[in-house]
Amino acid sequence: MKGVILAGGLGTRLQPLTRVTNKHLLPVYDRPMIYYPLQCLVNAGIEDIMIVTGGNDAGHFLRLLGNGHDFGLRRLHYTYQEGEGGIADALRLAEDFADGGKIVVVLGDNIIEGNIRRAVGEFFAQRSGAKVLLKEVPDPQRFGVAELRDGRLVGIEEKPATPKTSYAVIGVYMYDNGVFDITRTLKPSHRGELEITDVNNAYIAQGTMTYDILEGWWTDAGTFESLHRAWMFVAEGGANKLETATTPKGPSEATALLGGKARS
Repeated sequence: MKGVILAGGLGTRLQPLTRVTNKHLLPVYDRPMIYYPLQCLVNAGIEDIMIVTGGNDAGHFLRLLGNGHDFGLRRLHYTYQEGEGGIADALRLAEDFADGGKIVVVLGDNIIEGNIRRAVGEFFAQRSGAKVLLKEVPDPQRFGVAELRDGRLVGIEEKPATPKTSYAVIGVYMYDNGVFDITRTLKPSHRGELEITDVNNAYIAQGTMTYDILEGWWTDAGTFESLHRAWMFVAEGGANKLETATTPKGPSEATALLGGKARS
């Protein structure tokens, strides 16, 4: 299984900081933001990773990360998104990289306390379809919100004024190769972008979407408020922990299945 980190965008909500570099290279406590989703994938046993970036500062990623040796990787893959087409548009650039297999997609400004190893292991064993992770939050109207009925995920509504639940869909998505066929059917939203929520709802309509509830804290870091929150969370206790409640006892099933190496 391969990993994809979506790290494009102009970062307008973080100006003037983003006038000099991509927002995913801004510091979150003691390391650049992009380190956190990269470590998240590595801790899940995924070692074949592509970074999708864009804007005027794409070369900064190569200067910082190189081939990923600091993370124990043999290589990193990079591709460039032209313009602002949305998350689903950026995802389409990873089709050749996916090479017909499953992928785990992480948004470049998402940071979690624990790890996704168990969820990745479950998705590896899932025959087809997709999987998302949910987190109960106090302000669900800022996110894509899951509608749950009798324990089933029956829909996702993007930034609703009146959320049906308090469960946000976090920026970690797992897809089979059918995701690229879905992206080709999408129409731009009122924002002029291809929305990842439409991708997820297509899988729900097919009846092939599963979900897990994320334990431990989660935050994005795309606004000054959430960037500050991410700093505080990481400073107080760290991120990408291997020993949280989401980790099965004993050797990681996901790491064993994927043949990868988990690191703290």
